[in-house]
Amino acid sequence: MQTIKIRTTQNVEVEYPMASVGDRIVAQLIDYAVYFVWMILVVIILQGIGANDDIMFFLILMLPIVFYHLICEIFFNGQSIGKRARDIQVIKLSGQAPTVGDYLLRWLFRLVDTALTSGVVAIVTIASTKHGQRLGDMAAGTCVIKQRVIRVKDRIQVILEPDYQIRFPEVSALTDSDVALIRKLLFKAQQHNNYTLLEKVAIRVKETTGIISDMDEWPFLQTIVKDYHHYTHGDVIV
Repeated sequence: MQTIKIRTTQNVEVEYPMASVGDRIVAQLIDYAVYFVWMILVVIILQGIGANDDIMFFLILMLPIVFYHLICEIFFNGQSIGKRARDIQVIKLSGQAPTVGDYLLRWLFRLVDTALTSGVVAIVTIASTKHGQRLGDMAAGTCVIKQRVIRVKDRIQVILEPDYQIRFPEVSALTDSDVALIRKLLFKAQQHNNYTLLEKVAIRVKETTGIISDMDEWPFLQTIVKDYHHYTHGDVIV
């Protein structure tokens, strides 16, 4: 299984499994099913109300289909209905959130990737590029990943280090259950890229221990866990 490492704006490196060609094909087939259902509904409704304006019929039928992927990805956080069903999502390789401009580029290149070539170009480029990108992804600096996080670099696993020097001796105010909860919340924040949760945990730790620090939340909490681990398990310099 191919994976990709993304460094987030909080300087956390997260590893995701990349969406396979099969995942993306199945997602597209689901989206085609959505198109079909939409067309059936439009025909039934317009015939039911006796509408016979061909231009209006064409616009109501086709405009939502033409802009479907663009609208879905903008409002559903990088997912169409098919992508959501397959648990895959568009993200930026830079770790930042994709912008409307990024989604627009992906949508514009869809004409070449899928519409004019029946998806052949998309399949070939996804299968042959390092990050599983079609032309639209290359232009926008995006890729498509499975939403499940595999591994986070430097995740909260601590190894005792000889002559380790504790940075925050105030960790003595914490209990085993406190640190267990911190580690659990850190893992949850990593899984969901929830930086608000990281901030709340850091504030709570500072309130409990009286620590004053201007370190970013992620390295601060990593240090707290490491300090506590060494404080309770090793011979350290305080």
